Amino acid sequence: MKKLHFTTVPLLALLLTVSCQHKEVEKKVAKKPNIIFIMSDDHAYQAISAYSSRLIETPNIDRIAKGGIKFTNASVTNSICAPSRATILTGKHNHINGKTDNRRPFDTTQVTFPQIFQKAGYETAMFGKLHFGNNPKGVDDFMILPGQGNYINPDFNTPHGDTTITGYVTDIITDITINWLDKKRNPEKPFMLMYLHKAPHRPWWPSPEKFQEFYGKTFPEPATLFDDYSNRGTAAKTAEMNLLRHMMYNHDSKIRPDLTEKMQPEPVVPEFEGAFDNPYTNRATDAQKALYEPILDKINKDFETNWPQMNDEEKMRWKYQRYMQDYLACISSVDDNVGRVLDYLDVNGLSDNTMVIYTSDQGFYLGEHGWFDKRFIYDESFKTPLLIRWPNKIKPGITNEEMVQNLDFAQTMLEAAQIEAPNDMQGESLMPLLTSNDTNWTRDAVYYHYYEYPAVHQVKRHYGIVTIDHKLVHFYYDVDEWELYDRKKDPNEINNVYNDPAYANVVAELKLKLEDLRKHYGDSDELNQKYIDLDLERNMK
Repeated sequence: MKKLHFTTVPLLALLLTVSCQHKEVEKKVAKKPNIIFIMSDDHAYQAISAYSSRLIETPNIDRIAKGGIKFTNASVTNSICAPSRATILTGKHNHINGKTDNRRPFDTTQVTFPQIFQKAGYETAMFGKLHFGNNPKGVDDFMILPGQGNYINPDFNTPHGDTTITGYVTDIITDITINWLDKKRNPEKPFMLMYLHKAPHRPWWPSPEKFQEFYGKTFPEPATLFDDYSNRGTAAKTAEMNLLRHMMYNHDSKIRPDLTEKMQPEPVVPEFEGAFDNPYTNRATDAQKALYEPILDKINKDFETNWPQMNDEEKMRWKYQRYMQDYLACISSVDDNVGRVLDYLDVNGLSDNTMVIYTSDQGFYLGEHGWFDKRFIYDESFKTPLLIRWPNKIKPGITNEEMVQNLDFAQTMLEAAQIEAPNDMQGESLMPLLTSNDTNWTRDAVYYHYYEYPAVHQVKRHYGIVTIDHKLVHFYYDVDEWELYDRKKDPNEINNVYNDPAYANVVAELKLKLEDLRKHYGDSDELNQKYIDLDLERNMK
C-alpha cells in the first residue's frame, strides 16, 4: 500500500502538471492572432481616400489605416492578376512559382501560405476571387468565383459542387464571409480568412443602387490624361490601353450593341464576344434589369445624341467620366462591405485580436497617361494599396514609405502568427515596420518583372529596380531600351532621364544593384529566354 501510495501521488502530480501545461498551451494558442486578408482586384491606391480623397471617399477602408499603418510605397512584383496572386500565396517571384502570366498554369507543387497556417492549427477559409484553380490548397472551407467571375448573379465553386447565387457579387462574398465567421468557424481555434473581392475588375458593373448614385457625377481629370509620351520609349507609345482608342463601347462604357451597330462610332474599337450580353443581358433577372435599364437608357441617349458631334479630346473626356462613374461605384460597394466585416469584428469582440490587411492584387490606371489597365512598372500600376490594422501591436495612424512588396505578405502573416516560414520564401516579414522597429528593416530596393507580351494591351516585357528615389527599367525581347525616372522630382514619370549626363552615376549604380537583385532572386537572361521560348511554343499550338 505504501508503495502504491508513493507511486500514485507523483503520477497524479504529473497528470496535474501536464493538464496545467495543456491549459497554458491552449491559452497561448488562443492568444495567436486571427488574420483577415482582404484583397480587391485592380483597386488603385488613388481611389482610397486614406491616400487621396480627390476621386472618392472610402471611410471604411480608411478605418484600417486610421487604426494601423498605411504603406505609401507598397508594390507588386508583376502587375497582373494571376501572377500577383501566385506571388502572394507562395512568397516567391513568378520565375520561381511558374505563374509568369495569366495564361501559364500555376505550379501546383508549390507550397502556399494557407497550407502552412492549416498545418499549424489555424482554421482557414477563402471566399471570393482566386482567379486560377478551383480547388485552393490549405483551406478548410471555400467558395471561389470561377476564373474572373461575374458581378451579377455570380457562380461559385465550392467543396460540395458548383452553385449560382442571386444578387450582387460584392455583397454576396461579404455575406458568405460573415456567415462563416458567425456560424461555421470553430471559435476555439485561431483563423486565417482570405476575403477576396472581384471588384473593381473590368467590366465595371456596379450594383443597381450605386449605378444610379454615380451616374452623372463628374470627376477631376488626371494631369496626364492627354500624355503624348514624348519623352518615353517605345513601350509607352505602343501599349494598347488608351481610353479613346482601346476602351470598348459595349464592354466598358455600357453602350448597347444595337446602338453601336447602328452608329458605327469612331474610333473603331474591337469588342470582346458577348461584351455586353455575357456580363449583363444573359445574367440579370427581369427584376434586376428593371433597376439597371433607366440608367442604361440615359447613357445610351447621351452617347447617341452627343458622340457624333464630339472631337477626339471631348470623346476622351466622355470615356474617362463613364469609366470613373462605374469603376468608383464598384469601389463604393467594396468600401460598404469592408465596413460590414469590420463592424462584425467590433460587435463580436474579435477586433482586438485580429490582424486586418487591406490590399489589391496590383494598382490600376485611372486615366493617368491616358490609360486604363495595369502591367507597367510605372507607379499607378506598380504600387498597390497596403493598410494593416492590429490593435495593441501596431500604433494607430502610422504612415510608412519603405519599399515593401506583395512578396512579403506571406512571411509577415506567418511571423504574426508565430509560425516559421519556409526558407525558400523570398520576401521579408514586415513585422519590424509594423512594430516601429524600422532600424531592423534593411531593404532599400525592390525587383519587378513583367512577362505577358505579345498579348492583350501589348505592354512589352520588362524588368527593373525601384528605390524610394529612382526607378530603372529595361524593356527587352523585341526592343532593347532603358528608362530612368527620378521619383522625387518627377512623380508623374513623364521624363525619362536615362541619357541625361547628370544621372550617369545613378544609372551605373542602379545597374549594378539591379544585377545583384536578379542574382539574389534567381532571375537571369537565360530565364528570360526560357519563358520567351515557352510562350512562342504555346502560341504556335
